[in-house]
Amino acid sequence: MIQALGGLMSVTGFPSDEGGHPTKVGVAISDIATGLFGAISVLAGLLARNSERGQEGARGQRIDVSLLGSTLAVLINQAQNAFVSGQAPIRRGNAHPNIIPYETFRTADGEVAVGVGSERQWRRLCEEIGAPELADDPRFATNGNRVANREALRPLLADAIAAELTADWLERLDRAGIPAGPILDVTDAFASGAARARRMRVPMSHPVLGAVDQVGLPFEFARTPASIRTPPPLLGEQTHEILIEAGYSAEEIGDLRAAGVV
Repeated sequence: MIQALGGLMSVTGFPSDEGGHPTKVGVAISDIATGLFGAISVLAGLLARNSERGQEGARGQRIDVSLLGSTLAVLINQAQNAFVSGQAPIRRGNAHPNIIPYETFRTADGEVAVGVGSERQWRRLCEEIGAPELADDPRFATNGNRVANREALRPLLADAIAAELTADWLERLDRAGIPAGPILDVTDAFASGAARARRMRVPMSHPVLGAVDQVGLPFEFARTPASIRTPPPLLGEQTHEILIEAGYSAEEIGDLRAAGVV
């Protein structure tokens, strides 16, 4: 609902003329973004409080973070496009509204994601697809030109890329310094060399459930390493410890249990 109200679904999915319709992101991105903005704002609040230490009136403050506000905030360039043009952005499938080519293309045996982020990369891409003349074509000479003429450019690129296998393109584009990647499912994504290098799948063992691997941490600290140390608890597994930490006595905990509260 928040993705719908926040405009996110309106820019997610393929265009209507390609059979698409407004689509939600495949994960609860509004909840995730709100949690991240909440964590950031708490840290900022702590910094503000600490900077006032020793001053009269130094104290904490209430922080309000909303699902809707967070969803609107992650619209970033799509929001700016709307502000500048006065028009609502349209759905473009896997294509980027402001950078071309920056999308997925069919290959001879699948699909490949390609991101050309500079004019040097554009010229190298033209060479790799066997059409160096495109780099000097005034319709496509700059990213701005390519955005304005995307309907003429995309079929030319699509036809060239469709002629070879995904693996061949990945090897050639990597050699040319052009960002490209395969479209992996979740299992393959966690099994990739890059994900393993970042330790993004953490093997865990629960005394009751057995193997319960967890998603790893996306950040690393050089001086104070962070880690996932325990598996997720069963329902109520740590209730006693939490109540003790909160200051309840053993007798009070017994009363709560007798009353069926815990």
